[in-house]
Amino acid sequence: MKQFFLFLLAAFVGAAIALGLERLSNSDGGNLSDKSGGIEGKQRRWLGARAGSSDTVNVPLGLNFVGAARLASPAVVSIQSRSARTSNQRSVNPFEEFFGNPDGGNGDEQFGLPSESSGSGVILTADGYIVTNNHVVDGATEVKVVLDDKRSFMAKIIGIDPTTDLALVKIDAQGLPFVSYGNSDALEIGEWVLALGNPYDLTQTVTAGIVSAKARNINILRTKSNMQIESFIQTDAAVNPGNSGGALVNLRGELVGINTAIASQTGSYTGYSFAVPVSIVKKVIDDLLQFGDVQRAVLGVEVRDISAEFAKEKDLPDTKGVYISGVFARSGAADAKLVAGDVIYKINGQEVNSSAQMIELVARNRPGDKLKITYGHNGTIKTTEVRLKSRSGEEKLTSATPNNYKSQVLGAELRTLTAQELKTANLTSGIKVIKVLPNGVLGAAGIKDGFIISALDKKAVTDPAQFERILGETNGGALLEGQYPNGRKSFYAIAPNAN
Repeated sequence: MKQFFLFLLAAFVGAAIALGLERLSNSDGGNLSDKSGGIEGKQRRWLGARAGSSDTVNVPLGLNFVGAARLASPAVVSIQSRSARTSNQRSVNPFEEFFGNPDGGNGDEQFGLPSESSGSGVILTADGYIVTNNHVVDGATEVKVVLDDKRSFMAKIIGIDPTTDLALVKIDAQGLPFVSYGNSDALEIGEWVLALGNPYDLTQTVTAGIVSAKARNINILRTKSNMQIESFIQTDAAVNPGNSGGALVNLRGELVGINTAIASQTGSYTGYSFAVPVSIVKKVIDDLLQFGDVQRAVLGVEVRDISAEFAKEKDLPDTKGVYISGVFARSGAADAKLVAGDVIYKINGQEVNSSAQMIELVARNRPGDKLKITYGHNGTIKTTEVRLKSRSGEEKLTSATPNNYKSQVLGAELRTLTAQELKTANLTSGIKVIKVLPNGVLGAAGIKDGFIISALDKKAVTDPAQFERILGETNGGALLEGQYPNGRKSFYAIAPNAN
């Protein structure tokens, strides 16, 4: 019996030694005559030996970014804009605090030469409507769009909105790939997102990060109207100059935001990037497409966030909601009997916990729309309906393109310049000569179609009726100044009573 066990032990040891020698032979590269030798051969043998073992790498389904990148990438474009603005005309760009020189200008503007800038954009429709940032095309006289397949098109600016830093441009093309809208409200803190754009004039780049915060106000949008809307999605996806106007997408490849800014002391990415949520993008783009201007609705209140100290000071039950510190006369809030001291908790059933979030929820609507407001008043929870108005107290919608004004006296057809036309011409006011009619004052002076009248005897011209009235009150000749669409300035002496 003992001999039998010794025999089994010897057989087992022999088999183990043989197996070990075989593995040793495989581990050191194997037979040099093996056709799959070299590094690749080593990798294949090791991968084969590792298959099924506990150290196999399994990528969780939710961390696979390939599908989302493949869906969104073809619809993200490069935008190159050219401006005639020179150093003494250059506007202060608030985004320089976050991007350094986000426009990518080449510095020629300091010598009085045209400046160039670059950014990104996202195709929204198969027929060529593209969303980008306003600061990418701000003041541009030429806008060039380069697609992912390297085709290029000259684009037309349809409309701009400095208050959200969004712009809509159009190229003449069909059958284009586009990114579908997602739901930015459904984004969760910690959810993965991808940022797509063209940083530093590189070809398209995809980076990944998570949603770090929502409804973030970073005080970067400063407008003369003080109607800026800041409710950014904050992520840690790497974004740099040139990414402006690019896409922020979820892992389904749906558009959830437009990348707009980074927080940085160097002008390069340091861990914080910000995107306009698609809930705002959809509304602004629809307004620009339908009306040429944003139909901005206001609730008519001044609000502030509620801290623990403030809640204690005002004897509030908790820090939820936003505190109404003032109500504007003749506003929708005033009509609904909201008063200072009330706390807004919900808008259309959605909880509100910051002023930025409240402004975003209101900004999604147009004058005349109704909102259901849940609020606290003297310790009691109430609900009311507010009909929104414009800042001027109107409930009607407006068009950005004024009607043409025909004047037999002037012998011309004119109209007031749109906000985009004023920006492009670097003017604060002016009227455009659409068509010069025969036997009129303007035609006799030699003025051609397309001329922009900016001043009459050094007085600013704001609309055609005002221009006609002032000219009619002028005795003798008058000096008219302005410029043509190519930027050439011209002066004309006109005689109002010549005809």
